[in-house]
Amino acid sequence: MDNTRRMEEPPALWLEHVSSRRGAEESLAIDDISLTVPRGQWVCVAGANGSGKSTLVRLINGLQPCCDGIITVGGHVLGPDTLWDIRCQVGMVFPQPDDQFVGLTVADDLAFGLENQCLPTEEIHQRIWQAATQLDISHLLDRHPGTLSGGQKQRVALAAIIAINPEILILDEATSMLDAVSRAELLGWLRRIRRAGRHTIITVTHDIEEMAAADRLIVLQDGRIVADGPPAELLRNEAMLREQCLELPYALALCRELRSLGWPIEESMTEEEAVNAIWTYYSSMSRTDIRMEQAL
Repeated sequence: MDNTRRMEEPPALWLEHVSSRRGAEESLAIDDISLTVPRGQWVCVAGANGSGKSTLVRLINGLQPCCDGIITVGGHVLGPDTLWDIRCQVGMVFPQPDDQFVGLTVADDLAFGLENQCLPTEEIHQRIWQAATQLDISHLLDRHPGTLSGGQKQRVALAAIIAINPEILILDEATSMLDAVSRAELLGWLRRIRRAGRHTIITVTHDIEEMAAADRLIVLQDGRIVADGPPAELLRNEAMLREQCLELPYALALCRELRSLGWPIEESMTEEEAVNAIWTYYSSMSRTDIRMEQAL
């Protein structure tokens, strides 16, 4: 698809003055939020507990009602007549993947959403295999979901959503229950999906590394957007991070500590960038030492 056609398409998501109440309470969980998400963008939503993150993403596919405003998904206004079509466009992975499993095998789970769409059997098998291959779980298709590790379960849950081929992928705290290794693996898969460019990604997280990997970071506080911009810019704002009880990305904190010790290296947002910066500086120092020894 060329750039001209993509520019003519409606955004993946558009919210205009959207508000939502906390159940039967009068207080607002989401308070007059307006935002536009272009197709193919990876947006990370962050904020303290109770800031409205999960409520915001649940509004997008109608799991949470709004009391005011307009929600448009892929050019379609969310309402009773469009709810089913929009839910086919929006796939959601929850913090507890076990809550999403319905089949006796991984293959059954991947087939469930496709069967609900009444797709031909041949197409269902094809989509299952494509999603399983993309997420590297083809060897797990005959396993019971309950026998899988936490990281494998999240990949299965994500594959089940990808098989449906929605426009928008939403991961609500999907890494919160994972260990460091599984979290890094899932983050790697999200990067691959982002590079493929076929889906818009919205993640809700407290994980700084996940925020740094996104294209855009939105920070909520008391149901309102208090920051919206590139993660590389917002995650350097120590005052904002302290206010939201967030820490500096590890790579950035390390680079700043090394700079305070006199190392002239560039600040980096990811561990890979930090390693490259440190290695570049170390290599230049090694070459300098060799030249000094040769001069002596």
